[in-house]
This record gives sequence, structure tokens and C-alpha cells, in this order.
Amino acid sequence: MKYLIKYLIDFAVLILLYAFVFFRRWRAQGRDRLLVNTLMYAYLSLVLCFTMMPVVVSIPFMLDHPYQPMNLVPFIDVSLGRGDFFRQVCLNVVMTMPFGFLFPLTRGKRTQFGAALFFCFLMSLGIELLQPFFDRSSDVTDLITNVIGGALGYGLYVVFKPVAFWILDRLKT
Repeated sequence: MKYLIKYLIDFAVLILLYAFVFFRRWRAQGRDRLLVNTLMYAYLSLVLCFTMMPVVVSIPFMLDHPYQPMNLVPFIDVSLGRGDFFRQVCLNVVMTMPFGFLFPLTRGKRTQFGAALFFCFLMSLGIELLQPFFDRSSDVTDLITNVIGGALGYGLYVVFKPVAFWILDRLKT
């Protein structure tokens, strides 16, 4: 229960941030922008939940443990025979596929593959660099597989782009 409260505090902060900062701004841009930006916000909130939470209550204790640098040997889990490597790779790829799909929708029709991949890389790098401050492990394999997931998500965006923009055009006010 005590651990659940830590997560509830983070979600309360995210909900308040959405309600009082982002919602008004995005609603003024139209229902289509509100939908896409809200989906991206919800997605990023879930990524934060799975990769770094609890954050707010952990901030005062960020420096109470030694910083463990990122493992810089890609796919070392395979060579060492660590148990759930395949599962971890799959989860990292699946986790960032929505970013590759939603990012171009938030930016407009002209978003290039390189830009989507670059921002996916930046998001993943930020997470991997911050995780040790929250007493979590950080791995270059995660960075690689996250970018692969972003690329696959962008591929889905390209395939479903006509449908996505048809839906968004119907929502415009």
C-alpha cells in the first residue's frame, strides 16, 4: 500500500499537469490535435511509469545511492546467458513502437523518418541516463532496442498514415 501511494502521487502530478497546462492549450488547437497530443501524453506517462516511477517521492533520495553507470556492452545478456533477455528485448521494442507511430502525428504530415528516430533516441537516452538516479539499471541494449521499436512504429505510421489522417480530418472543428 505504501508503495502504491508513491505511484499515486506521480499520477496525480501528471493528471494535474495535463489538466492545468496542456489540455487548454491543445483544446484550443482543435479536437484532432487534442486527441493526438493526449494520446502521446498518456503514452509518455505510461513509459514513465514503467521506466522510472516513483519519481516525485524519490527526488530527495536520488543521491543516497551510488550511481551505476550504463552498461555499454550491447547484448551482453545473450553472451552471459542471462534468463529473460528475449523478453526484455521484445518489451523494449514494443514499448517504443507507439512513439514511432504517434510522434509524426503530433508533428504533422511532413515528419521524416530521421526526425522520428532522432527524437525516439533522445527519449530513450534520457530515460537510460536518468534511471540510475532512481536506483534502476541502465543498459545500451535498451537504447538500441528502443530505437528499433521507434523505427518499427514509424513503419506502422507510414502504412496507416492515410487512415490516421482521414480520422483526424473528421475530428477537425
